[in-house]
Amino acid sequence: MSAPATVLYLHGFLSSPQSKKAQQTLRYCKQRGMGENVLIPQMRHGPAQTMAELKVIVEAQDSRRLVLIGSSLGGFYATYLAEEYGFPAALINPAVRPFELWQEHLGQHRNYYTDEIHTVTKKHIEELKKLDRSQLQYPRNIMVLLQSDDEVLDYTQAREKFNSSRCIVRENGSHSFEDFAAELPAIFDFLLSRLD
Repeated sequence: MSAPATVLYLHGFLSSPQSKKAQQTLRYCKQRGMGENVLIPQMRHGPAQTMAELKVIVEAQDSRRLVLIGSSLGGFYATYLAEEYGFPAALINPAVRPFELWQEHLGQHRNYYTDEIHTVTKKHIEELKKLDRSQLQYPRNIMVLLQSDDEVLDYTQAREKFNSSRCIVRENGSHSFEDFAAELPAIFDFLLSRLD
C-alpha cells in the first residue's frame, strides 16, 4: 500500500489558511483520513520570497506523493510548482497573468483575514513575471475549475491557457468559487489518479 498523499493548498492574494476553501479542503481531507497530510502555509511575502518558502516546503516532502491545490494567485504559484516539479495540481479560478493585474494595485492592501498590510511594489510585479509559465510542459497533470461570473479575473484567460488540461467551466458563480465543497471529490479523484 502506498503512502498517503500530501496536499499543499495555496491560498490567494490577501487570503489565508483560514479561508473558506482552505478549510473545506482540510475538512474533506480529514474525512478521507488524510487530515495529517494537509499543508496550508500562510503566504504573506512578495512573490520571490513566497516561492522560496514554498520550495523549502515541497522539497521536504516525498515528491512522488505531493499534490497541489491553488486558488487565484495560489493557482498561479501552483502552476509554477507543477511545471517545475511535475506535481499534479488543481487550480481554482487561477490568476493567469497577475503581473498585469498588479500594475493597477500598487500600494498597500489589508489581508481579509489577518488585517496585516501587504504592499505591492514594482519589484513584486517583476518577480511574478519570472514565475510565469506560459508554455506548459505537463498540461495533463493540471485540472482547472472556473466560474464564468468571476468578478476579479477573466476566466477566459485560464480557459485559453489550460486548453490542453482538464478544464471545467461552471456557469455563473464568483471569484470565491461557489459550491467548492461539491467539487472536492472530483478534484481528489483527479489528483490522486495522477500519482498512481
